[in-house]
Amino acid sequence: MLNKAVILGTNYYIGLSTIRCLGKHGIHTVAADYSEEERYGALSKHCSEKIIVPHYKREPDKLVEALIEFAGKQKEKPVLIPCHDSYVEVVDEYLPQLKEHYFIPQTEQGLYTRVMNKETLHALAMEKGVKVPETVRLDDADFYQKIESTIGYPCLVKPVDSPTFVARFRRKLFKVHTKEELNEALKKAGDAELEVIVQRIIPGFDDHMYTFDAYLNQDGKVTNWVTCQKFRQYPINFGASVYTIQKHVPEVEKIGTAFLEAIGYKGFAEIEFKKDAETGDFYLIEINARITKFNSMLAKVGMNVPHIKYRELTGNPLPAKGLEKNTNTAFWYSYEDMLAVKAYIQTEQLSARDVLKTYFRPKVYAIWDWKDPKPAISFTKMTLGKILNRPANRKKKLAKQ
Repeated sequence: MLNKAVILGTNYYIGLSTIRCLGKHGIHTVAADYSEEERYGALSKHCSEKIIVPHYKREPDKLVEALIEFAGKQKEKPVLIPCHDSYVEVVDEYLPQLKEHYFIPQTEQGLYTRVMNKETLHALAMEKGVKVPETVRLDDADFYQKIESTIGYPCLVKPVDSPTFVARFRRKLFKVHTKEELNEALKKAGDAELEVIVQRIIPGFDDHMYTFDAYLNQDGKVTNWVTCQKFRQYPINFGASVYTIQKHVPEVEKIGTAFLEAIGYKGFAEIEFKKDAETGDFYLIEINARITKFNSMLAKVGMNVPHIKYRELTGNPLPAKGLEKNTNTAFWYSYEDMLAVKAYIQTEQLSARDVLKTYFRPKVYAIWDWKDPKPAISFTKMTLGKILNRPANRKKKLAKQ
């Protein structure tokens, strides 16, 4: 196929799965990264081309210039696929310029950023009648009184800008149990000049987390969708998926479809919901406006998101399809799941028996593929190297103190 697919970010398994999903269909894939270091996704046999571009945070304007220059050299207009939140933000900011040279599903500049932003997403959800966790903002009158009466402890201090917060603190949020811990968390965020909100914790274990993964065409209609249930996350309780299964949940599909179509969304989105263990209500937690972490599992059960996107944007759309059955298929990121399982058992949230019985189902792996082993081999070497170098790095830090 003449239209190339430019994948932004292949130093993580989301980019790797995107390359595989497209390469298997004979599509020319281009791995675009800011460094050769750790870009194990580009080692896939399905990667057709590699390029180095400026860093998305340090030089976003030059990144856009490099992408436009690359597109200008191609015979046909490429498809642009960001695989990290920060790349999505750049694409959204420079959307008019990039759309002249790339196929991009979004047409409303700023919409992707608004759904990624906790503050504006919260407002959108309330406007459309979708439940969200009770929230208190730092500038609310009677702030501490509202925490006590509306939220209660423990509660969550969550960032408005998640990518920047995660890059700074290496976590998605702060969980606080007292007013003192709340003040400490607010100070950390303030010192980092990051805006945060405080939210109620919706009751329920991690297996009360569900997702609606959907693709919306250029008419703003859901054409393809799958619903999933998380089993384990890392870090535990408030982290990213490490073991998730495909499960048909009609109510999640109904809420998700209505909301995305109502806000005029186009392209792929993953809505995370949490089911209240006490009331059974589903609360919208966040939206991922890029390819999801368990993209490989979605492709396995019939929703190859990168291919769906590519085909629609290049004028040859695939048939619409929603998965209305349970396949019992699981996504498994074994490396981080081992860390998660250890923490779940130590905190007595799960037993070894609870964990073992989840493994007896068909699984799709985050990185490993028997037919495409080089990325997994490279990732394993890289990870082992980091583990072996930890003692030396600790000594260096102590010597500087």
